[in-house]
Amino acid sequence: MGHGRWKWSGDSFIGPIHGIGGLNCWENWLPLARATLYAQGEDLHVSVWPGNDRNTRDLIPMIARESRSYVVAACGLFTDKDITDDLPQARLMKDQMSGTLANGGSCVAAPDGSWLLEPVIDQEGIFYVEIDHQKVRAARLTLDVSGHYSRPDIFQLEVNQQRASILKKPQKNP
Repeated sequence: MGHGRWKWSGDSFIGPIHGIGGLNCWENWLPLARATLYAQGEDLHVSVWPGNDRNTRDLIPMIARESRSYVVAACGLFTDKDITDDLPQARLMKDQMSGTLANGGSCVAAPDGSWLLEPVIDQEGIFYVEIDHQKVRAARLTLDVSGHYSRPDIFQLEVNQQRASILKKPQKNP
């Protein structure tokens, strides 16, 4: 989502078959951000990370089980070999990194939390998995967190979809 706070207003893309939503980095740990996407019919969650299997190994299956959705984590790989010598402070950065800064961790979990692709560590590539949308529907028969289990008679989530600004101009007195 890039700089999500400027571009994202808390919505997901609903296509002809299912909804696709996503969060960037630590936003994936925020329950209300996830609940916002679930409530809009997200069936495929895209989780984008700079790259570390310590984030994806536990969280991705949990999001899949919680949402009864497929979850794809796209993660980066960054080692000292990626720092070119022409960068300012290149030697200092390489000395402080001890090899790997981001070890990857891209993975895919099914709606029951099982792995379709376990976290891929220290390896670049394009990875493919096949998903069956009917498994999302079947999984939601046991728990649908934005369906009747969500108890809208008691709980409601309010989302401000207006673009925020750090600058507020005082209104002039009439």
